[in-house]
Amino acid sequence: MSTSYKKSINLIRALKLGEEKAYTFLVENYHHKLCVYAFSLSHDHDNAKDLVQDVFIKVWQQRSKLKEEFSIQGFLYKLVYNKFIDDYRKKKSLVLLEKKYIDALDIIVEEVDETKLEKMIDLVKLEIEQLPPKCKQTFLLSKKDGLTNIEISEYLNVSMKAVEAQMTKAYAIIRKKIGNKMHGVLFLLFGVKKPFYI
Repeated sequence: MSTSYKKSINLIRALKLGEEKAYTFLVENYHHKLCVYAFSLSHDHDNAKDLVQDVFIKVWQQRSKLKEEFSIQGFLYKLVYNKFIDDYRKKKSLVLLEKKYIDALDIIVEEVDETKLEKMIDLVKLEIEQLPPKCKQTFLLSKKDGLTNIEISEYLNVSMKAVEAQMTKAYAIIRKKIGNKMHGVLFLLFGVKKPFYI
């Protein structure tokens, strides 16, 4: 029976009928993948697990509303993404996501394929590692450590213009590789420490 669930339409039909085996199949096949994706968004293992659990509960509770033409994988990733955004907005102690982050993430999620997403993230990591030494150092101080350009200029004892030039170079190199998905992938890698100005 479980082999028939590998087709998205069969799985959705079974879920709509309330078949518990279909729900078990759904959880067993997507729980780990969704936790990995949720962690890439939240950078918190416990939060990622809670988020994914909430998504599975929601799918079961609202199974009658599922549409047979859905790609179940894309649908689940989209639900995780939406839940993350909703939770993020509710946490007043955190800086709210700007529209550019939401748009950037949306571009990725709309075409999400976990293998493709992992490849994009790996590609950006590789590009960062291959940046010229000063460029890489400046970029990581900004994105990984969350320093402002002023703080970087003081830390490296260089001018603000030098910092801006290195950041512009880094963005240009990364954007050349992944285009309009750059902001989304950088967000997945580093979270929101401060806005991406470029």
